[in-house]
Amino acid sequence: MPKAIWNGTVLAESDRCEVVEGNQYFPLDAVKREYLKPSATHTTCPWKGIASYYDVVVNGESNRDAAWYYPEPKEAARNIKGHVAFWRGVKVEV
Repeated sequence: MPKAIWNGTVLAESDRCEVVEGNQYFPLDAVKREYLKPSATHTTCPWKGIASYYDVVVNGESNRDAAWYYPEPKEAARNIKGHVAFWRGVKVEV
């Protein structure tokens, strides 16, 4: 079962992930949101839409923009609505 870990803490775990471009997108109900703090960062993907980011904060340490999601994905990426993906040192085990 896919699991996202940073600083020795499990951030998310689910067998209902969506895989897009090699990234595991975890459903929101499988993400421990107490470790996510909203970021002002946004990026645009031509086929997925506008991404929003979270800083991951564990034990007082912050990993800036280490999680992202698409609040309103384009039609081609509708399967990742309500899902969060991780990067920047967050280890995703499958």
